[in-house]
Amino acid sequence: MPYYRSAGDIPPKRHTQHRDADGRLRFEELMGEEGFSSDSSLLYHREIPSAITDSRPWDLTGQNTTANHPLKPRHFKLHALWSGDDWHDTDAVTGRRLLLGNADVRISYVVAGTASPFYRDGIGDECVYVEAGSATVETVFGTLTARPGDYVLLPRATTHRWLPQGDQPLRLYCVEANSHISPARRYLSRNGQLLEHAPYCERDLHGPNGPLLATGTDVDVYVKHRGPRGEVLGTVFTQATHPFDVVGWDGCLYPYTFSVHDFEPLTGRVHQPPPAHQVFDGDNFVICNFVPRKVDYHPLAIPVPYYHSNVDSDEVMFYCGGDYEARKGSGIGPGSVSLHPGGHAHGPQPGAYERSIGAEFFDELAVMVDTFRPLELGEGALAAEDPGYAWTWAGRGPAA
Repeated sequence: MPYYRSAGDIPPKRHTQHRDADGRLRFEELMGEEGFSSDSSLLYHREIPSAITDSRPWDLTGQNTTANHPLKPRHFKLHALWSGDDWHDTDAVTGRRLLLGNADVRISYVVAGTASPFYRDGIGDECVYVEAGSATVETVFGTLTARPGDYVLLPRATTHRWLPQGDQPLRLYCVEANSHISPARRYLSRNGQLLEHAPYCERDLHGPNGPLLATGTDVDVYVKHRGPRGEVLGTVFTQATHPFDVVGWDGCLYPYTFSVHDFEPLTGRVHQPPPAHQVFDGDNFVICNFVPRKVDYHPLAIPVPYYHSNVDSDEVMFYCGGDYEARKGSGIGPGSVSLHPGGHAHGPQPGAYERSIGAEFFDELAVMVDTFRPLELGEGALAAEDPGYAWTWAGRGPAA
């Protein structure tokens, strides 16, 4: 995070004695990035945060991936992954189904209706997009409110849990990094402030309310962590005392939410390339969003994208609202994910190029992840694939 926040009860100077009314010492914890060389926060616990009484495996199933080979563009219908009332007993952590992944990022989807366990991603930051439904996200820093259209940014090792609210399913599109995720670097001053040309500012970023001051003993926390060959492993720690026993914290590293509806699109006389829609950076990937906006106003403009070859990246688009003009006729709709891999030229569906001429406004909402290493297919993607999508530009399948 680019700016400082403080909450609850903290001492006047860091790394000094901090006692309660009875004279008992609080326990200071530094949560920081890049080995004490980047953003951090200090949290003050009632009890020792390192105290665990048990450690056992968490069996993470469905984490294997297969190569996109032979290479082709793909379409996945995520809403088909849950049927009927299956979501009622699913939680937002253990119920995730892996769609795509590589050494830098994993993308999954979940439809949840019940409280998740306490959870900590020890591999990297998470950026979770709320497609539908609402939730309270309790964290070691305090509480976040997650609503439709919100990104929920959770720094690495932030203990938290998801509590769905209301009687509607909570639909989450989860981007799990092997790195940190931050606002796009070109939007930031050298001191970390969001600049005037950025499509959002600090007022749009909403930190936690808290702290929670929870009490309890023998609390299970589910942890994702790296294996010896880079694989994702799971462990359940039983913590001796409640992880949310923090009485106060301060610093520049904490979870926050950002609504896609607060993103101010950058437009121009002719079609703007995808970096104009960028919102976040990670190592070897970026996150962009396409929001309702006025489109190109050159008298000869063609508002939909030109055809383009993804020379350096795989492009993943999650369609979560509106009517995405360039994909009409492909079978894509809300809840769809398209994968356009490096090595394949893609662009508007047949007829969309011509139909867009004269358009003044696009009512569309989509979240895009561009990766700079090839993505492999997870079990969720294979279970939800539309097998005919690759041939929709030609209007026919492979030659006999």
